[in-house]
Amino acid sequence: MAHLEMTRPNPDFWSGKRVLLTGHTGFKGSWAAIWLSAMGAKVTGLALAPDQTPALFDLAGVTGLTQSRIADLRDQSAVEQALKGETFDLVLHMAAQPIVRTSIEDPVATFAANVLGTAHLLQALRSQPALQAVLVITSDKVYANNEQGRAFQEGDALGGKDPYSASKAAVEIVTQSFARSFFDKAGVPVATARGGNVIGGGDYSRDRLVADIVRAGQAQGVTVLRHPEATRPWQHVLDCVAGYLVYLERLARDPTAPRALNFGPKPGGPEVTVGELATRATQALGAKPWRHEPDTSSLEAKALGIDASLARQVLGFESRLDAPAAVEWTMGWYRAQADGDAALALVQDQIKRYESL
Repeated sequence: MAHLEMTRPNPDFWSGKRVLLTGHTGFKGSWAAIWLSAMGAKVTGLALAPDQTPALFDLAGVTGLTQSRIADLRDQSAVEQALKGETFDLVLHMAAQPIVRTSIEDPVATFAANVLGTAHLLQALRSQPALQAVLVITSDKVYANNEQGRAFQEGDALGGKDPYSASKAAVEIVTQSFARSFFDKAGVPVATARGGNVIGGGDYSRDRLVADIVRAGQAQGVTVLRHPEATRPWQHVLDCVAGYLVYLERLARDPTAPRALNFGPKPGGPEVTVGELATRATQALGAKPWRHEPDTSSLEAKALGIDASLARQVLGFESRLDAPAAVEWTMGWYRAQADGDAALALVQDQIKRYESL
């Protein structure tokens, strides 16, 4: 069977493009900013200051690669002020409150950041004269999950029992309404991308599996898992960001492209539980084995799968790194950084390695 050449982000397309990237101070946003700037894009970042310590944004000097604007998307006037006088070709909206447990502790702030923040941004973008396309990043958790273990497809019902999932499902509806009411008439495609559970070097978020393992390993502690039996669509950050960039390219060139796509592991790849991933990660770091402490009050889904086959059909794109490779790349990044390698060089090296796959 002939090898299928998969699509990848095209530097010729991105070179010189004026890109608004929200959430550039976050983990995924920092990787996106570094990759876009490496391809010659002129990146303006819009986000809150980083909330992680340490933060990849600071470690990699992302502020020096972008026009960085620190502003709160929950404040409409601050958003409009930050974008005043600026002209953008493309928008990648990644800014969000992304942690499920944080959403349970503070649901109203999560809805404000994710739903109102998106509405404020889209409202501000209505006056952009040169806009070619907008991609809003939501989540694999936007679907109404009845725990049947079936991988969700783009046409499945939206839902969400925890505030984070519900807020992201609401973002889908808000985005669609702005698209139909305003942007479609202006000929500007506005779409959503639903990404899987992302891992990669430089993630220091609270309550994220890999970040917890790295912290425990550095402190000679033990990682505690709430749901080792749970399954998730694990994906390396480069696969995820590559999918978003390829999709945004297509939207700018082809207004008939679908307005929502899933991005996750290769279709038909192995399901990997939280426990299996944690075992691989702790072994790769030389850390102590994890232990299980059940959380009976948790609202988190036990089974979550996402079907990314439409992205393959439409874009010719699929993830290149399976879960074991994603763990290997991720833990290799943390080991090298602990040995003194510079965070920016590590990100740039992995981007080059990924592009050559």
